[in-house]
Amino acid sequence: MAVRRIEMMGSRVLREEAAPVQEIDDELRRLVRDLLDTMYDAGGIGLAAPQVGVSRRVLVVDVPGEEGTDAAPQVHTLVNPVVADASAQTERESEGCLSIPGIEESVTRPARVTVEALAPDGKSVRIEADGLLARVLQHEIDHLDGVLFVDRLSPFKRRLVLKKWRKSRQG
Repeated sequence: MAVRRIEMMGSRVLREEAAPVQEIDDELRRLVRDLLDTMYDAGGIGLAAPQVGVSRRVLVVDVPGEEGTDAAPQVHTLVNPVVADASAQTERESEGCLSIPGIEESVTRPARVTVEALAPDGKSVRIEADGLLARVLQHEIDHLDGVLFVDRLSPFKRRLVLKKWRKSRQG
């Protein structure tokens, strides 16, 4: 278990399609533990393997339970996740990213998704999600496809965000 360095926007690994996991082994389980440690250390609620420089289709999420309810946090560690189904209904909410710190923008995504994956023990997992969990799963799966949330902004808004990002990195 270790906290790894998070790759920042501009890193090539963030723009590559991550390789599917072929074998569930101790190395994979160690990667999952490191992803969780790194995500918690950075104060995030989701992290994908490319964000720590590993081009493999693995992600972790820990979405807090809905405020005002006794719903438990939703922690998922997913291997080779895919969005199997997405609602036509969309929601527009603010997103940020550990690989683009200090930048948040509203992104439109399907309101509900069904994600299919493997757990680190090799068992099949199917998650039907809405709200914040659906958004975080989509955001992290995008990372596995080499897509950043800024890619989902209008060209004008993306230019403004990238300009702000470059300026923040200089000073």
